[in-house]
Amino acid sequence: MKTLGKKHNYLAIEKEYSSWENSQIAIVSAPMEQTVSYGKGTADGPNGILNASAYVEFYDDEFNNELCFEKGIATLPPVTFGKAKGKAALDILQKQVTDVLDAGKFCVTLGGEHTLSTAPIAAHYAKYPNMSILHFDAHSDLRQEYEGTPYSHACFMARVAEFFPTKRITQVGIRAQCIEEAQFIKEKKINTFYASAIRRGIHGADWQSSVVKTLGKEVYVTFDVDYFDPAIMPATGTPEPDGFLYAETLDIFRKMVKAGKRIVGFDIVELAPMKNLHHPSLTTARLLYKMLNYAFATTTKGKK
Repeated sequence: MKTLGKKHNYLAIEKEYSSWENSQIAIVSAPMEQTVSYGKGTADGPNGILNASAYVEFYDDEFNNELCFEKGIATLPPVTFGKAKGKAALDILQKQVTDVLDAGKFCVTLGGEHTLSTAPIAAHYAKYPNMSILHFDAHSDLRQEYEGTPYSHACFMARVAEFFPTKRITQVGIRAQCIEEAQFIKEKKINTFYASAIRRGIHGADWQSSVVKTLGKEVYVTFDVDYFDPAIMPATGTPEPDGFLYAETLDIFRKMVKAGKRIVGFDIVELAPMKNLHHPSLTTARLLYKMLNYAFATTTKGKK
């Protein structure tokens, strides 16, 4: 399968570590932006992450390794959607992700708007029928329709709930939704950790452990960067106050590893790069690398 060269791939690594044949990990870029309702620019998100990744260090002190050289990371050319909209566009992406999974690779999908996450979730669910979903977001994205379409970024989780068991969905960081979404959460028993409840201590000081306890052994992660506080992540279409910081978020993944949870795949979406403001893109690129390290934590051995 064709992959991007050193100047354009994730981490800007040599062919020896980024070819399809030599890589256990594959990056799928999905520059899909069809229903953004406020700030725009998510179509530039995947490229912004890849460009910033050239400045991410290879070494991870937490795991004492250089994962990219141990596992190999192949970056595929961006998915082209042409004139495809809604479900037709999602079908194109789902096939791409399915092909990656069928080849035995660990798949990471970069967006683009959150609508696209329905596709990699469906592809992973076909391979991992017992998986849970861990959804980081400022919004619950459970509207049945938004601005005239059921395939809006505000509806993606409602579409997922049509084929996925809602009791196996965990949402973290939610702080903006309509009352119908709140009612849907209660009715379908979705595990939702509202930002206000976390800040008020409803889930205790170790709220991250409470999140992890809701998850099964296999977990797919969908990460909307507007989950973060606008102070560290202003480059997103719908930023919301009272968000979360980087370190407290990584504690969730650390506790997942300790509890024996396995990340089977993930997507990162809704980055809208801002000119002359580099830290949001770099933060997202580094988050991707950290999540890969947690995903492979049970199989990666640190150097003694």
